[in-house]
Amino acid sequence: MTIYRFLLRSVRRYSTTSFQTPVFNTSTQTLNHHIDTQSPFQSSSAVAADINPCQSPISTTNTTTTNILNNQFRTTSSSSTPVRSYGFSSAEEAAAERRRRKRRVRIEPPLYALRPNPAPPKPNDPNKPRLPDSTSSLVGSRLNLHNRVQSLIRADDLDSASYIARQSVFQSPRPTVFTCNAIIAAMYRAKRYDYAKALFQYFFNQFDVIPNIVSYNNIIGCHCESNDIEEALKVYNHILENAPYAPSAVTYRHLTKGLIDAGRVNDAVGLLREMLHKGHAADSLVYNNLILGYLNLGNLEKANELFDELKERCSVYDGVVNATFMDWFFKQGKPKEAMESYRDLMDRNYRMVPAQRNVLLETLLRHGRKKEAWNLFDDMLDDHTPPSFLAVNSDTFNMMVNECFKDGNVAMAMEVFKRVGKAVKSKPFLMDVAGYNSVMARLCELDMIDEAEEYYRQLSAKSMSLSVNTYKIMIDAYMRVDRIEEMLDKYSKMVESGFRVIPAYANELFGFLIEKGRVLDCLPILSKMGNKEPRPDFTTYNVVIRGLIEGGNYDATVNLLSQMMNCGVDTTVSLEEFVLDVFEKQGRRMEVENIFNRKSSPFPPQRLFPGSRGSTQTMGPPQMPEQGRWNPSMQWQTNFPPNT
Repeated sequence: MTIYRFLLRSVRRYSTTSFQTPVFNTSTQTLNHHIDTQSPFQSSSAVAADINPCQSPISTTNTTTTNILNNQFRTTSSSSTPVRSYGFSSAEEAAAERRRRKRRVRIEPPLYALRPNPAPPKPNDPNKPRLPDSTSSLVGSRLNLHNRVQSLIRADDLDSASYIARQSVFQSPRPTVFTCNAIIAAMYRAKRYDYAKALFQYFFNQFDVIPNIVSYNNIIGCHCESNDIEEALKVYNHILENAPYAPSAVTYRHLTKGLIDAGRVNDAVGLLREMLHKGHAADSLVYNNLILGYLNLGNLEKANELFDELKERCSVYDGVVNATFMDWFFKQGKPKEAMESYRDLMDRNYRMVPAQRNVLLETLLRHGRKKEAWNLFDDMLDDHTPPSFLAVNSDTFNMMVNECFKDGNVAMAMEVFKRVGKAVKSKPFLMDVAGYNSVMARLCELDMIDEAEEYYRQLSAKSMSLSVNTYKIMIDAYMRVDRIEEMLDKYSKMVESGFRVIPAYANELFGFLIEKGRVLDCLPILSKMGNKEPRPDFTTYNVVIRGLIEGGNYDATVNLLSQMMNCGVDTTVSLEEFVLDVFEKQGRRMEVENIFNRKSSPFPPQRLFPGSRGSTQTMGPPQMPEQGRWNPSMQWQTNFPPNT
């Protein structure tokens, strides 16, 4: 057994060397397991086949061990596991391999180290045209300003919207081009062209806001509508020479219409050719302006040539062109030709948007073709399959409902208001606020206020916010029938909803209440208006104050004057003299003078310094320090007291 232990100890010592591979370790473990599991009393029988009887025990033992090792190494060499070499051929080769591995794991150098020196950035060209604001700039305080101006525009208070937009150019950040376009477009829609031109000059020329193509389209439309086509053409040439963008189709629509209205048809045709030459697509409304110009001149042949050209350039064109031909044929006493033009368009089975079909619907109703109009309306309802295709809008329903009211058929008007298409895939139209306002206005005109109130409740139950016109319709109706309580309720709800009440309308309502002897009912509403921005106008306070004095409500007058001063609303000399004269007769002149003398400052109030933490002193303005002493209540001296 001594030779077994010696060989086993030698094999284990050899397996612990650093040059032993994992494969050999595995073989050695197998050998150890084989030897350890063999009992010394079973050795003669286990290895009898390998022992010669003539040999000594020691020789037999050596032969057995050698055979076992040879069998294990033979098994290892026949294994599929690859055997790694024990080392490198030389120390230099090992060192080279280490250096190679270090280079592989080393951090790559930066890209600019592999490139030549980059060229310096080009200096900004001062003559390069600046680009207008993008929609991404409409965020934060700029978006808040835009929404405020838009809310005033929706309330039809264009003067206040214009004032806020004009004052915003002195603030930081300045308004975006979208806010400027919103108020200019509102003036354009209200046909206040001089105001729109002045605002364009103010924003884009005087205060250097960069205009976009919408800005130029608005001012071109103003010039064309005010019969100043030469100025419109100057703006168009300015766009071509200076703007970093090209005119749009809307630009050519305004210009061609202005030229046609001025009797310059040939110039309008030349502008059309210029539009096509510049690569713009054929626009149906531009062609429609030219066709209308030739039809008004009685040149049907030239109008048909332009119409044929439009058909060649556009596989699908606007139905407005057919409506123009229909209207002209009806006026010429040729209804047959008008209906042929209509049927020719319908046979093409174009999927026209509501704005295009509404023009056809309006033309048919205007010339007494009610049967065809109702058939077209039913077809539009059948084609209405949102969200894939929208075939009707609130204007479509308004035209048909108004036609029913015109015929005196109120019941049918209410039925049409809720009519749905009969096709399988058609869906009901979700009426918007404008549609409800239209039917409510028609009912109020017939003094059917209770029915209008029912539609008002339906609209309030929907998840849509009411508009200013919704409240105005109901308030005006209540005023006509002297239902003051309902009027006050709607007026109060309008103010609570945050809608801006324009001064002219507020003065009318308060004047009505004063006339009916309900001047005290004006105070709660005026108080709610004073708590919201923008504040009520001075003229509104003037109407109510004079009404209170005429009614002998002097205490209420004093309270309203105090509220007026707290809101920062300025007074006029005439109002102050009137109030002082009245209260002097009552022996209360000093009381009113004190109110007028404490006019609020136009600057926002300054926040008082709170003092050090844990201070138990009452908050208040800092007191004057003694001569030569440091006052710790002054904020700018807190951290830097003088040496005492």
